[in-house]
Amino acid sequence: RAGARGAAMEPECRVLSIQSHVVRGYVGNKAATFPLQVLGFEVDTVNSVQFSNHTGYAHWKGQVLNSDELHELYEGLKLNKVNRYDYVLTGYTRDTSFLAMVVDIVQELKQQNSNLVYVCDPVMGDKWNGEGSMYVPKDLLPVYRDKVVPVADIITPNQFEAELLTGRKISTEKDALEVMDMLHAMGPETVVITSSDLQAPLGNDYLIALGSHRKTEADGTRTTQRIRVESPKVDAVFVGTGDLFAAMLLAWTHKHPNNLKVACEKTVSAMQHVLQRTIKSAKAQAGEGNKPNSAQLELRMVQSKKDIENPEIIVKATVL
Repeated sequence: RAGARGAAMEPECRVLSIQSHVVRGYVGNKAATFPLQVLGFEVDTVNSVQFSNHTGYAHWKGQVLNSDELHELYEGLKLNKVNRYDYVLTGYTRDTSFLAMVVDIVQELKQQNSNLVYVCDPVMGDKWNGEGSMYVPKDLLPVYRDKVVPVADIITPNQFEAELLTGRKISTEKDALEVMDMLHAMGPETVVITSSDLQAPLGNDYLIALGSHRKTEADGTRTTQRIRVESPKVDAVFVGTGDLFAAMLLAWTHKHPNNLKVACEKTVSAMQHVLQRTIKSAKAQAGEGNKPNSAQLELRMVQSKKDIENPEIIVKATVL
């Protein structure tokens, strides 16, 4: 009987997540690990930095891992023959040599396991009031464009990052679809533009995300599924949401490999549950009429365990 039960268990799925770590709060690996574990994944974390807290606070202290140290950690895994992964997940990085080392590791892991999926959030910058600006050194762009994106399978840029990677501005949904096609041509099978300043059909209180999944059938024909997701805007600045989004997208695309619509609905719905809980709690802590501070706006991750595990679908995607 035990044998029969064992056979029904899902095979172990292991993620190597190379991201920042904070002692207090939820960004980087702290925002990605818990949701992935809740959803049944084994997560091995390399902390690209170890900071007291995220850099949106008035103060922060800590250490930064360099590319040699990253390589050394990876060598340790390799010597013990425990360097077989199903997924690699990466987010914010400030250093070009570190990023190049990540690419080397991904390529080596793909030789180990040809089915490995690399999920990359190419964090470079964002738009404020319509103006885009980079918050990482400019020399990271060519590394992302020429080295990282070609080995990635799933990428989650925001609109500004998608524009940077393709050198093309997005003013309409049609532009965005063409930019996603350009990104597919660079390598990734799945592209999700996580946020944009496009006009949402539902109105100004909604934020548009767009997704595109390109599949090559056994006979060589290609099909592309494209979706639009409109989610209610939440009036606050959160940190770690992109890291949480990428982790949950990894999980839900794994569970729904050929249905980007469902994967995105579950991801965005879970995000909404987490953000609504966070803003409610932050406002309660700040008190009537006061603006919540960074500490109060830390994502309510543990409190949202049930929503992460089994999100009630409150945001629907439209197939384009």
